[in-house]
Amino acid sequence: MYPWGTNRRINAASNYLKREFGERIQKVALDAGFTCPNRDGTVGTGGCVYCNNDAFNPSYCTPDKSISQQIHEGIEFHEKRYRSAVKYFAYFQAFSNTYGSLEHLQQVYKPALENDNIIGLIVGTRPDCIDEYKLEYFASLAENYYVVIEYGLESVYNSTLEKINRGHTFEQSVRALELTRQFGVKSGAHFIFGLKGETRRQMSDSAKIVSELPLHMVKFHQLQIVRGTQYEREFIEDPHTFNLFSLEEYIDFISEYISCINPSIIIERLAGETQPRNNIGMLWNLRYDQVLKRIETRMEELDLWQGKKYLNNKQNRGKQ
Repeated sequence: MYPWGTNRRINAASNYLKREFGERIQKVALDAGFTCPNRDGTVGTGGCVYCNNDAFNPSYCTPDKSISQQIHEGIEFHEKRYRSAVKYFAYFQAFSNTYGSLEHLQQVYKPALENDNIIGLIVGTRPDCIDEYKLEYFASLAENYYVVIEYGLESVYNSTLEKINRGHTFEQSVRALELTRQFGVKSGAHFIFGLKGETRRQMSDSAKIVSELPLHMVKFHQLQIVRGTQYEREFIEDPHTFNLFSLEEYIDFISEYISCINPSIIIERLAGETQPRNNIGMLWNLRYDQVLKRIETRMEELDLWQGKKYLNNKQNRGKQ
């Protein structure tokens, strides 16, 4: 039994949510028609070089439908898929879902909060699209709902953030996380492994930095070359400039990486998944649940678990 109360070698979000709510919780992905400041010219144009949200959105999730309709269709989709009654989080996923005035955000979230099936909000955004007024609002919602602000951080290195056209710095990421903690709101973060210009050593070393961030949850993805992106054009022109992970390479990498991650941080995902028709890079031909099983099997083979090396390193630092 590990510190998070299960025999799994990671502090998995699915287990955490079952402890908190007593049953499975499913996300309903929503597209509220937001954009991003690195798309509309505020800090840049063109968006992130790897990003095409259409490659990840489920079929029911399109901005031409109302939020209420997307929730209705999303719940129908999940009921057919899982065939069991579950509670739902409204997951505002596409682009930057706090990019607008507070008044606009309140109107966007209102239909989700009025739906009896929705018990929480997961709000995907950027660290430069949050402020005290919005966090005060989210803190008020958190009194009655489960609320997580999920920040796309992608990398801890400013050189990488500049190359991928993020339009913000890692220092801004840290400030956003700290401000979110000050308001008592849970925060999540998303990181990508394999971005151009970042070495495998740099990726491994980032575990120390990530572990000290005030995070409730985290998602890790391998880089995928998605159609309709700047990376697609670069990959077609010269694929040798990319250093994509094979499945076996990634399983070994992420197994070691997780052993260096603070065990108090809840792991929501360990790999990314897109439909094969949207992915022109390294194709693994496995569903996420199959990849996750392979990762956990590898961690068992290596006698690793989340936080093993993090705690050992912390103890060694304490003895110095």
